[in-house]
Amino acid sequence: MRPIFRTLFRPTLRTGATLACLLMLSGVPRVFAANKDIIELQTQVQQLQAMLLTMQQSQDERMGVLTNVVQQTASSVAKISTQLDAVQKSMQNVQDADNGKLEQVSGQMQSLNDSVDELRARLDKLQKTLDGMQQQQQSLQAGQTPSGLTPGAPLTTTEGQPGQTDAQAQPPAPQAPPLNQLYQSALSDYNAAKYNLANQEFGDVVKFYPQDNLAGNAQFYQAEIAYRQGDYQTAIKGYSGMLAQFPGSSKAPAAQLRKAESLLSLGKKEDGIHELRALLQRYPQTPEAVQARSKLNGMGVRIYPKPEAGHAF
Repeated sequence: MRPIFRTLFRPTLRTGATLACLLMLSGVPRVFAANKDIIELQTQVQQLQAMLLTMQQSQDERMGVLTNVVQQTASSVAKISTQLDAVQKSMQNVQDADNGKLEQVSGQMQSLNDSVDELRARLDKLQKTLDGMQQQQQSLQAGQTPSGLTPGAPLTTTEGQPGQTDAQAQPPAPQAPPLNQLYQSALSDYNAAKYNLANQEFGDVVKFYPQDNLAGNAQFYQAEIAYRQGDYQTAIKGYSGMLAQFPGSSKAPAAQLRKAESLLSLGKKEDGIHELRALLQRYPQTPEAVQARSKLNGMGVRIYPKPEAGHAF
């Protein structure tokens, strides 16, 4: 029985082995195909990595260039800003220096005007003294006493009291002090910074001689005293009164400028600008007009062109 079974099963075993070999051989190409795909994927991945690396390097280079440009630009802007600040400071210093020079010139002009006024007052006083001496001399030459009585004329007495004339019997009427003497005294006290005394004396000039040109000067100096003491409201009233009554005075431009400065000190900018423009219109050729123009420029205010003949601002 055993040989028979061996004979029957021998082809079967061979067939199975053959089938197994065929199955194994059929799986080999699939393995090779899978490996090839993996290699291709790896190659593509490597290529992509290389591309990314190249792009990263290029991006880094570009960023470096941009950073350098930004730094250079920032440095240039900083230098330009520094130069601009220096120019602005220089311009401001020049403007301040010009304003200081203008104020100095204005102060010198004011001092000269004060000196001229004082000299005029002294000259008027000397002239009056000389006139009085001439009158006395003429009276003596005419054979009259200085009192106007003829020699030997009896004195008229009052109530039978000898030695007293009618004029002596009546109390003397209060008289205003001489204008030039009063004004000169007030001006001297003003220059000596005795402002309270000078203010009273200038007030007497205005009180006793309201129509005289020196009364306009006295009003100006009263306003100046208030301005220097920081009483801008009183100063504005004084300057306004002087400008209204004596617009042709030599001190009118200074009064207009001081009035504008007083208004600006009180925070009334529009009113101050109005006064500065009025100064340019009324007194365009004065040093005070130059100061007014400088102040308007400093505030960034537009200045109207100079008016032609027959045209207003």
